[in-house]
Amino acid sequence: MKIALCCPASLPATQFGGILFLCLDIAKESSKHGHDVTIYTTDLDFANNPKTFNKNLPRKEKIQNFLIKRSHTWFSINLFFVNPGMYFEMSRDNFDIIHTIGIRSFQSFIAALISKKKKIPLVISDQGGLTTHPELTSSLLKKILIKIQEPFINFIIKSATKISVPNEYEKNIFLEYCDESKITIIPNGINLDIKNSPILDFKKKYNIPSNFVLFLGRFSKIKGLDILLQSIHILKKQLTDKKIKFIIMGVDFGFETEMLNTIRNLNISELVSVIKNPPREDVIQAYRESNFLVYPSRWELSPLTPLEAFAFKKAVISTDAHGIPFTLQHDKNSLLVKSGDSKLLAEAILELINDEQKCNLLGNTGHELVIEKCNSNQMVKDTLGMYEQLIKE
Repeated sequence: MKIALCCPASLPATQFGGILFLCLDIAKESSKHGHDVTIYTTDLDFANNPKTFNKNLPRKEKIQNFLIKRSHTWFSINLFFVNPGMYFEMSRDNFDIIHTIGIRSFQSFIAALISKKKKIPLVISDQGGLTTHPELTSSLLKKILIKIQEPFINFIIKSATKISVPNEYEKNIFLEYCDESKITIIPNGINLDIKNSPILDFKKKYNIPSNFVLFLGRFSKIKGLDILLQSIHILKKQLTDKKIKFIIMGVDFGFETEMLNTIRNLNISELVSVIKNPPREDVIQAYRESNFLVYPSRWELSPLTPLEAFAFKKAVISTDAHGIPFTLQHDKNSLLVKSGDSKLLAEAILELINDEQKCNLLGNTGHELVIEKCNSNQMVKDTLGMYEQLIKE
């Protein structure tokens, strides 16, 4: 098959998040099976912010067995990147199917136009919380933008041959827009190749003298960082003799200054180390060396970060918010607490610090989940089966 993947961002902008990694994993695994795969995207370069577009990036780049075609972004509004050259690039090329990821994007609108023009199947995946993401209504400007986007969203969904969702939570979101027959559930999975990444000395590199609990994600209130800091403050006296630190790794999405001020104001600087804009190899090593992952997000659709922690048999503490319980199971592979409750989060953190056996048990059960089900091999196998059926029909 000739497969066209559309995404707002691709390499080297790895901090863009789950949408990017989902697209990359589909490209990598599909090309391993001998399919001709091209990612159509922007020239986002993510120099520690979501607004750096780099004209010097190659317009066309072969990576492993797939191709990335970038076109320059003329302008952006929040995370809506406008790159008109993508339309002409896709118009010139031929493919059997289009799969676009991240529906509230200019790239998905282009994918829908090209699908109609070429009369070929269109698969859409959102991964961004089509109606439930808190950022959608966080300001008057965003409310206006969302209203303007609505006819484009309806056009994209109407144009889709199939909608691929990771769980029942997102399926229910799309049922507001279309019939159930148009939706198929394919669980998200992570690339298990990360287990084979080179082993580095993470603690030495960042001068970390003790064991550590890891937070990995965007520096944003949506990720629950403020709640985590309050929890650390609650535990401060109890952690004095534990010889354990909290490592916060990520990239700024508007909360970094407030986060750093909060760390100082709560007087927890000796317990917290912040690592900004870490390279991917350091992220993977942080998973490997951590005691467990804390992921106190206020909103997630189908989180990939906890699955990556599971790849290294690390337990996860998260919340019961939105799509999280559709991936993580309380007391089976994780501890889930009420979203926004710093006291309950503190209790869960202390429980895993004090109970190494339970921590290992949760991590091992999570590892079984990604080995058996939530991995990119299985995800792409199911996705390719869907593509083949749609082309046949």
